[in-house]
Amino acid sequence: MKTAKCLCGKVSIEVTEFHSEVGACHCSMCRRWGSGPLLTVEAGSGESVTINGEDFVSRYRSSEWAERGFCSNCGSNLFYHLVVNDSYNIPIDLFEDQAEATLEVEVYYDQKPAYYEFANETKKLTEADIMKMVQQQFFDESK
Repeated sequence: MKTAKCLCGKVSIEVTEFHSEVGACHCSMCRRWGSGPLLTVEAGSGESVTINGEDFVSRYRSSEWAERGFCSNCGSNLFYHLVVNDSYNIPIDLFEDQAEATLEVEVYYDQKPAYYEFANETKKLTEADIMKMVQQQFFDESK
């Protein structure tokens, strides 16, 4: 189990399904939310995520399929939650132990501004790639 904490410590998130592959989201919402790309790790479903200090968690429904959580005391970004399948992505820098973390994928790569570039090789997915995956996973009725 790994624990993530906000800046003030009023919210902690215990994760039993920590994945060390970091994903970077370059979409305009993530960049506006955190003043840069959102760097997260998958943390599994609500069954594998325990949020302590829920009274300090504010949730913002940013799309029809997702919400974003932040600490109402210090403002730290806490999670990106895909509501449709109850999966959480948590910013990697909320975890103290990041020794195993590696940047593996960049999403909404076509929205990445030109002023930064990551040095290592990553899988790069465009908005069209992501929208196709979302449609197939969550809204395709032929399944």
